[in-house]
Amino acid sequence: QVQLVESGGGSVETGGSLRLSCVVSGMSHASKCMAWFRQSPGKEREGVATFYTGVIVNGGDREIYADSVKGRFIISQDDDTNTVYLQMHNLTPEDTVMYYCAARYGSCRGYGGRWAAHSMFTNWGQGTQVTVSS
Repeated sequence: QVQLVESGGGSVETGGSLRLSCVVSGMSHASKCMAWFRQSPGKEREGVATFYTGVIVNGGDREIYADSVKGRFIISQDDDTNTVYLQMHNLTPEDTVMYYCAARYGSCRGYGGRWAAHSMFTNWGQGTQVTVSS
């Protein structure tokens, strides 16, 4: 049984930093896409960052970020502890949402090369809230 357990959310002031963690269990060592999504009430869940664990070919990227977080967020993975991290810097009130960890076997791109469509992922964590005050 696959389980993803997030932690690390909380409240910070504008310009602050937080690191989210996601411990993954029940998945094999086959190539996987590890992802962080976020969702505001009433809005579709959107991809924040993805990390591909497999062999990179044809100039592909191991890490991909949404434009809104490029240069501020860093996704990483620790194979030894099966943990995926999202280090978030220079946070703004617009980053105040629930963050979710997700995982799937295979690429981080789906049909037509679409990146991080939430429908591609069947394994999800319970979410962790990030609140940034102005």
